[in-house]
Amino acid sequence: MKVFFLRHALAVNRADWKGDDAARPLTDEGIEKTKRTAATLADLDLGLEVIITSPLVRARHTAEIVANKLKVKLVEDARLAPGFNEKKLRAILADYPDANALMVVGHEPDFSETISALIGGGQIICKKGGLALVNLPDTSKQGELVWLIPPKVLAR
Repeated sequence: MKVFFLRHALAVNRADWKGDDAARPLTDEGIEKTKRTAATLADLDLGLEVIITSPLVRARHTAEIVANKLKVKLVEDARLAPGFNEKKLRAILADYPDANALMVVGHEPDFSETISALIGGGQIICKKGGLALVNLPDTSKQGELVWLIPPKVLAR
């Protein structure tokens, strides 16, 4: 199974946000970069069957932009909220046993730590709007980091 990890795009600075952190939105720049990223992903034809997103507004909005452009089903899953880890990912993957390729949209440091755990270690940094691909030949075993693309490359 191919698992794509898309970190949410640039959001309003936490220090400047007065409301609930779960409601913190994307910035205008984050929205525009996500639209460009979605166009790049459409050109790549990733073969996605579903996009699964954290319920937090910034992740959900990022996922909606991409799902709309790629015309892929979008599902919200609370397991992708902060606190996401390898165990939660494997539980999510178990819900899609026939999928060949799916995308999860969420947060740091959870994504970097989860990717590192999946590939047997190493320091990974998933920037806002960055995308990683991990190939899991068997969803119960160790995977392979195929690539990690920074947002500057995706939002060309």
